[in-house]
Amino acid sequence: MYQKILITTDGSAVSRHTATAGVELARQLQARVLVLYVAPAYQYPVYVEIVPPAYPSEEEYFAHMQQAGDQHTAPIVQAARDAGLESAGITAFADGAALKIVEVAEEQNCDLIFIGSHGRSGWGQLLLGSVTNKVLSHTSRPVLVHRLVAAPSS
Repeated sequence: MYQKILITTDGSAVSRHTATAGVELARQLQARVLVLYVAPAYQYPVYVEIVPPAYPSEEEYFAHMQQAGDQHTAPIVQAARDAGLESAGITAFADGAALKIVEVAEEQNCDLIFIGSHGRSGWGQLLLGSVTNKVLSHTSRPVLVHRLVAAPSS
């Protein structure tokens, strides 16, 4: 059925809960797991001539965000390995997470995108936007949405 599953994470409690369910699905299917964290792209200061002293350089920013991505993906990668699955983590950089998720799924030949949903509706969804909805509308690959019904315990 599915041989390579892309599991997304943003490091939140909701995405950790979703990732646990994704690893369990992968275990049942004996699928490989690719864990993806999408970090915001580097933003240059508006006034390049007057760079604040505390503003990180592009290299510092990428190093810090790569470290954050590793921290978010490592426990999920390890959970998959503990379940006997081949797994890896990726940190990608983009202005929009949804399109990067779709791009990585295609580049890495993932059979399924496993993504969470906060379960917002109405104005909450309209005002906050939805990475999940954007992924669904921009990919031709199967997407399994893990809907969170209650807040996960920390």
